[in-house]
Amino acid sequence: MKCPYCGKEDTRVIDSRPADGDTSIRRRRICDACGKRFTTYEKIETIPLVVIKKDNNREPYDRSKIEGGILRACHKRPVSINQIKKLVDEIETEIYSREEKEISSREIGELVMSRLKDLDPVAYVRFASVYREFKDVETFMDELKKILKTEDDGSAKSAQ
Repeated sequence: MKCPYCGKEDTRVIDSRPADGDTSIRRRRICDACGKRFTTYEKIETIPLVVIKKDNNREPYDRSKIEGGILRACHKRPVSINQIKKLVDEIETEIYSREEKEISSREIGELVMSRLKDLDPVAYVRFASVYREFKDVETFMDELKKILKTEDDGSAKSAQ
């Protein structure tokens, strides 16, 4: 690493620690030639990800779109910002762990819904109603029945 003050390459790391929520590393360095200290940051290089929309258009992946959708679904619900951030982090980790260059918006929506269902059933229904574009009350009710059946099955199993 070149020293930003004297341009020599005789630098060494004197301290390293995680930064930005463990997504990068902060390194304090010292130049052996001039003795000055400086800081560098290392970030993991991620694969550029493209989202395939419903109309087959492609656009760059944008984390804020997932956050925005979840925030709207959780509006006035007992879900903290930290829970939302953690949820988005988990979804993003799963997306990037696939190591694919493209992902469909449908797959992202399904990931969001599966995580929201466990976090807050009302937020899940809100998100699903927009994502699945319920055309009428009947399709909306079908989705609610699925949730109620899942909850009933879960409470029946825990009672045994």
